[in-house]
Amino acid sequence: MKKNMFINAQRTECRIAIVTDGALSELYTERSSRVSQVGNIYKGRVTNVEPSIQAAFVDFGKAKNGFLHISDLRPRYFPEGMNKTEDVGSKRARKDRPPIQACIKKGQEVVVQVTKEGIGTKGATLTTYLSIPGRYLVLMPGMHRLGVSRKIEDEATRAQMRAILEDLQPPPDMGFILRTAGMGRPKRELQRDLSYLLRLWKAVEQRSKEARAPAELYQESDLVIRTIRDVYNTEVERIICDDEVVACKVWEFLKLTMPRTGNRVELYTGNLGLFDAFGLERELESITSPVVPLPSGGSLVIEQAEALVAIDVNSGRFRDTESTEQTALRTNTEAAPEVVRQLRLRDLGGVIIIDFIDMMQEKNRRRIENILREELKEDRARSKILRMSRFGIVEMTRQRVRPSLVSSTFQSCPHCGGTGHVKSDESQSLSVMRTLRLAANDERVSRIELTVSQTVADHILNDRRDELSELAQSCQTAIRVRGGASLAAGEFRLVCSDARGLPIEWDSAADQEARPKQAPTREITKADVSDFRRRQRAASAQAPPAPPAPAAEPKPAAPEPAEKKPHRRRRRGRKKASPQETEAKQAQAGDTAEPQPSQPPPPATAKPTAKRRRRRRKRTTP
Repeated sequence: MKKNMFINAQRTECRIAIVTDGALSELYTERSSRVSQVGNIYKGRVTNVEPSIQAAFVDFGKAKNGFLHISDLRPRYFPEGMNKTEDVGSKRARKDRPPIQACIKKGQEVVVQVTKEGIGTKGATLTTYLSIPGRYLVLMPGMHRLGVSRKIEDEATRAQMRAILEDLQPPPDMGFILRTAGMGRPKRELQRDLSYLLRLWKAVEQRSKEARAPAELYQESDLVIRTIRDVYNTEVERIICDDEVVACKVWEFLKLTMPRTGNRVELYTGNLGLFDAFGLERELESITSPVVPLPSGGSLVIEQAEALVAIDVNSGRFRDTESTEQTALRTNTEAAPEVVRQLRLRDLGGVIIIDFIDMMQEKNRRRIENILREELKEDRARSKILRMSRFGIVEMTRQRVRPSLVSSTFQSCPHCGGTGHVKSDESQSLSVMRTLRLAANDERVSRIELTVSQTVADHILNDRRDELSELAQSCQTAIRVRGGASLAAGEFRLVCSDARGLPIEWDSAADQEARPKQAPTREITKADVSDFRRRQRAASAQAPPAPPAPAAEPKPAAPEPAEKKPHRRRRRGRKKASPQETEAKQAQAGDTAEPQPSQPPPPATAKPTAKRRRRRRKRTTP
């Protein structure tokens, strides 16, 4: 495993990136305006003791008081008979500790150390268990015994290193922990580190006796020295700096602490930025993105809350295997180390929920758990992980020492308040109209000038003009609405004035608090309903008549049916006359009678008489 360390030192910001086998694995940033307080030792004064939460608040010289819990109180502050010295690595359990109100009082001076920076509205977390780290050892005043770093898991190695520590003969009232960097170091170098820590603690004690609370007793090293002290080992091949002063300081520190490692410090002399020249700047920009792509096509979706981080694993477009179990296993196998890497880079802490893709087989779930645990061993922050549930959920906690990279780099959007959503024009106009109604009903207000964004102003003046005029008439208030180019969609300004034109300081929150909690109401009766219906009928009667509906186009006339021939009844028993006899009869009739007008034939639609119907049935009956 090859590691390179890049130190980008500027006047206002210092960034340190560690690249492992060509991939960015760790990132440390610090700005001059927000120097870390973690590790500093202060002499403070107790300002308040809260028995309900078993904690005290301590003024240690910063803007916000620190938080000191009973579990971080050393036995030296306990009542008589309970102040026994503890051993390294075996703090007294919470249930065996006395109440905090019996240990410290308001106004009492205590020596505390910052273990976690304040986040949001919370102050820094403090402890009275002091520790001063060196290159190979960690000094813990007021503790007994010697300990070895938990990252050293081999019992034989732990016993060997503990024996080396005992040969150093440390003071009886001092506890020491051997760090991982001290494994295999000669006894002379460990003795030199121990002597340096003892001299440092002696200076802190002397300063504590002379200074008045609140005062700073010990300040941790800057980011560069602190990172090299904690991270640098023989696996780091190159340390590249872009500032000559920082490069010389790193060279002197390595020569003093690790003279046998050789010269591995280099000075970058290019014109481009250090991170741009080595291709790190683009990767740093992708750290803040909520979506992290995976090699096979899947992705991670990271969402951060105040005290919880949710990480969702998606398979994306990965479809190379036929089995869904194998698809989930491969995607989760890629996601597990990337999750730990993102936790380190983004410096995420608190409660972390990881939603892996569901897997049916128990052995596959245990395999992903083992990958997570192996990757977390390389993380310097303490963490605890639970077993994966049947739904693919892994719960874990990670030590949060300082604010995350996102919270320290970005600020909440002034328009959406950090939610990522802004009200639509219609929703904003509704909210503004409600505020206008509140202001217009104030007896002092006679004129209102409302300034909103241009789009919201257009929506109010076009779609809500009638409602606006009704409000102005009912409240006898002049209302003017105009658009402001500098206002966002969720912002508005309301200027109220009285009848003489003098401005009035009107606030919606104060107005609502001043109003009575119970608004005037009355019960609806049958007479009220009858009166309402009567007024409705009167209004509808006075309403102008509706315009006539346009005449429908005439439909084309249907073709008339063809005229049917009249039915000719056949008479029985009568002989048909010949043509000669017919002509003779007609001539005789014409001589004796006047000509009669010809009668039109009966209509074809005339109904047959009952006699004809009977005859027809008789003819058709077999």
